[in-house]
Amino acid sequence: MGRLSGKKILIGVTGSIAAYKALILLRLLQKEGADIKVVMTEAAKDFVGELSFSTLTDTAVYSGLFKNNEWSNHVELGMWADLFVIAPATANTISKMANGIVDNLLTAVYLSAKCPVMVAPAMDLDMWKHPATLNNIKTIESYGNQIVPVGDGHLASGLNGPGRLAEPDDILNNICAFFIKSNKLQNKKILITAGPSYEAIDPVRFIGNRSSGKMGIRIAEEAAKHGASVNLILGPSDEEIKQFPNLHITRVESADQMYLESMTQVAETDIFILAAAVADYMVLNPSTEKIKKSENSLSLELSKTKDIAASIGKIKKNESSPYRLCIRNRKYNRKCKNQVK
Repeated sequence: MGRLSGKKILIGVTGSIAAYKALILLRLLQKEGADIKVVMTEAAKDFVGELSFSTLTDTAVYSGLFKNNEWSNHVELGMWADLFVIAPATANTISKMANGIVDNLLTAVYLSAKCPVMVAPAMDLDMWKHPATLNNIKTIESYGNQIVPVGDGHLASGLNGPGRLAEPDDILNNICAFFIKSNKLQNKKILITAGPSYEAIDPVRFIGNRSSGKMGIRIAEEAAKHGASVNLILGPSDEEIKQFPNLHITRVESADQMYLESMTQVAETDIFILAAAVADYMVLNPSTEKIKKSENSLSLELSKTKDIAASIGKIKKNESSPYRLCIRNRKYNRKCKNQVK
């Protein structure tokens, strides 16, 4: 059985040169066991014909508000699907979605859909970066729609940059992650620390290590895929992170920042995974100005950093500790902080 066995997915195809990728996505979804229906805009037919989709799905494609003098029931389509995936979604269609404009069957289905909606944008570089598009993306995201990140690379215009439709495999992974929420990690809250910490010497220099954060990030992604609500506290890292609606990232730099973020979230957490390479020592009195290279040597006084794992362990054992009570009651403040120094 495939990962999407028994799932009903409605694919929306709009007028983009990337429309051919919807055929590949359809095939991937079928291999995972999904039941597929397709709705197209008239502009999409200029790039890929209805026959291609109807042949692969063995059912008629929905495109016009009226067909053979009969009204197409857009409400019924929106109620049938477990998920409505619009891929590719052009800037034009996204604008209509953001402003509630209905001038074709696809946008009519969108406005009446009872199921969740996933949007995979596709457009040229300048269109993607335009403030109007960025605002429309934020607007439809605020409505609860899930956005599949665009790809970065060669575009139909000859330019290179963001705006490409995500690859079908990536869209498939986003869809699978959406449905996986129903597994055993659903309703579990997981706190994960990852990456190095940088301990300032002055505003320019720091003591650090070569941790990439890769292990903790991969764990966070997997936990999110399996439905957990994941809080990832991440030190300085350039590692790419897959986006999930249930994966929340807090960026920190120093061991002290990571400690404070961990402690503020501890009461809301079911599972702790501490994968960060936190520095054991920090500079006791970092300079507020760049240290000039005037001497042949430089002495630094170091002090021990707070042990996150030990602190969490004490809180679990001692339910009545002042720190535990302050966090549990959402009253973490300077007074509470002083109680546990």
